[in-house]
Amino acid sequence: MEELARESIGLLAKPTLESGSPNLSSAGAVFIMLKSSLGAGLLNFPWAFNKAGGITTAVLVELGSLIFLISGLVILGYASSISTQSTYQGVVREICGSAIGKLCEICFILNLFMISVAFLRVVGDQLEKCTCPCLGNGPGTEGLEKGGMAAYGSGRPQGKVCGQGGGGTVAQREYDKPIACSSRGKRHFILPSPPDKRAELSRVFQCHEACIAIYSSMHNKKLSLWIVVSVLSMLFCLLIYSLTGLYGYLTFGADVAADILMSYPGNDLIIIIARLLFGISIITIYPIVLLLGRSVLQDVCLNDKCRSVVLLEPYERCTRIVLTVTWIIVTLIIALFVPDISEVISIIGGISAFFIFIFPGLCLVCAMETEPIEPRKKSCLIAWGVISILCGAFVFGQSTTIALMELVYKF
Repeated sequence: MEELARESIGLLAKPTLESGSPNLSSAGAVFIMLKSSLGAGLLNFPWAFNKAGGITTAVLVELGSLIFLISGLVILGYASSISTQSTYQGVVREICGSAIGKLCEICFILNLFMISVAFLRVVGDQLEKCTCPCLGNGPGTEGLEKGGMAAYGSGRPQGKVCGQGGGGTVAQREYDKPIACSSRGKRHFILPSPPDKRAELSRVFQCHEACIAIYSSMHNKKLSLWIVVSVLSMLFCLLIYSLTGLYGYLTFGADVAADILMSYPGNDLIIIIARLLFGISIITIYPIVLLLGRSVLQDVCLNDKCRSVVLLEPYERCTRIVLTVTWIIVTLIIALFVPDISEVISIIGGISAFFIFIFPGLCLVCAMETEPIEPRKKSCLIAWGVISILCGAFVFGQSTTIALMELVYKF
């Protein structure tokens, strides 16, 4: 997700592919794509395995969704190459029109907002569970209010923010190891619950929001190379998420918590280390998500005339402070009242359907209207775009409706 920092700076400057000197290698692109895909959804995957109806069903859904995940990445890379835009919103606006572009920006804000809530909820859950002497017994999400405001300040965006994700990279990889080590204990084989969460598995490991910024940063922008990068990154994600879901589900069965680390005891040293590492990862990512959300929010709310005034001192600093403080306070309040991370992940999953299915499908259909392609191939591509849009609409409606109904029921 650290690539989101580069995308946020790009949103402020509105660069094109020709600006700057992109020098990202293919291996670096795979690494950043992998990093962008690993987030709070990783903790939720064993629970999703259980809700999907067991290991076999979950793995089959993953393999089926892999086709749409890779297809969306390839389409977005192609759309970026023909639109000369380096941000997701810019590509959608350029190819599909201003109205769809505005919808994309709104979805982007909602998605980043709910990701921020999920991060705070995860940190709060781990602090409540942790009994490490240095942390005390369960400061919980409330403790974030004192330390979080200073940590996620409202300073001007700096280039060095891109480096904040470095420590989180190791943390997110290392957190997966304690689950594997702890899975040597007793295994539970309990009949799975009804398969009402299968759609969650199709959208957890995805990095489509940042993929255009990654593609624009690559030195070699050949579409064939981008396909290789997309396939490799998604296969690595499939492996990591599947192992996490498999170990967690085999260890706890139907009793697995929505946050897998919450299923382990609070005094286990290995799990304490895992909680600390994942906390470090989230702390390094949250300011980047906030920075991007604030940038897109300014872009949506302000027209060109207002933006020219607001970006002048001292209005610019005041605007940044107000938006930053408001974002932190609202996300913190929501995180305090959300029962567990599963509800947030369900809502994020519904919004993510736009970025994985709907917007790539729209870009493909709209691009085929102007691109010189033979009629038979064009018809097949348009048909695939329509299928992607319909699947995305179904997934969004199903996932969001169930998530909202469950929230209403719990409250």
